[in-house]
Amino acid sequence: MDRAAFRSGVGSVVPLLPAMAPFGMVSGAAVAEVELGLAEALGLSAVLFAGASQLAVLDVLDSGGGVLVAIAAAWVINLRFLLYSTSLAGEVDGLGRGRRFGMGYVLTDQAYAVAISGIGERPRDETYWRYVGAAWTIWLTWQLSTVVGVLVGDRVPDDIPLDFAVPLLFIALVIPVIVDRPSVVAAVVAAVVSVTAAELGAGDAALLVGALTGIVAGATADRGR
Repeated sequence: MDRAAFRSGVGSVVPLLPAMAPFGMVSGAAVAEVELGLAEALGLSAVLFAGASQLAVLDVLDSGGGVLVAIAAAWVINLRFLLYSTSLAGEVDGLGRGRRFGMGYVLTDQAYAVAISGIGERPRDETYWRYVGAAWTIWLTWQLSTVVGVLVGDRVPDDIPLDFAVPLLFIALVIPVIVDRPSVVAAVVAAVVSVTAAELGAGDAALLVGALTGIVAGATADRGR
């Protein structure tokens, strides 16, 4: 184990935790609102481990939708992780299957941001342990904040907008990597296309459409330099 790399990964996500914890609390409170208990909340967080998807599943079930519809909704929202894992594939070629499955389980937007920071500039083993430190710190924070949300979520005043932490968290992830023309083009195109697709009724698929379009736009801008 590369302890220095592990600690580096933990340290890299610590500034994000104050915004992440309210997101987890919102997810836990949503479980309580649909009259599920702590065991169900922990099971959902442990198995699915994806905030937006957890909220979508709960929304579908609460509105009377079936389990298959809820699974489909979560699958569509989580398609972005297919893009993340594809871009990390070159960094995991030499790892065993168990380690790769473990990386996949704890893959999040935040852990991915840590993994690609300086990717290719470090030995693969160092990248792996940095990812592990970041990803499992996020996992633990998410589980604990979910519990807090279930237990005290209904006692939080409505005028405290916990859900406002969600966009702040993603802004904090995106801004540091917008450093050149291709990344600016990718970010702007992805944002415009996502919002437009959502307004046209694409629903949760709007995020994936925006991401794919942004990737193409960024790659095109990079080739044009």
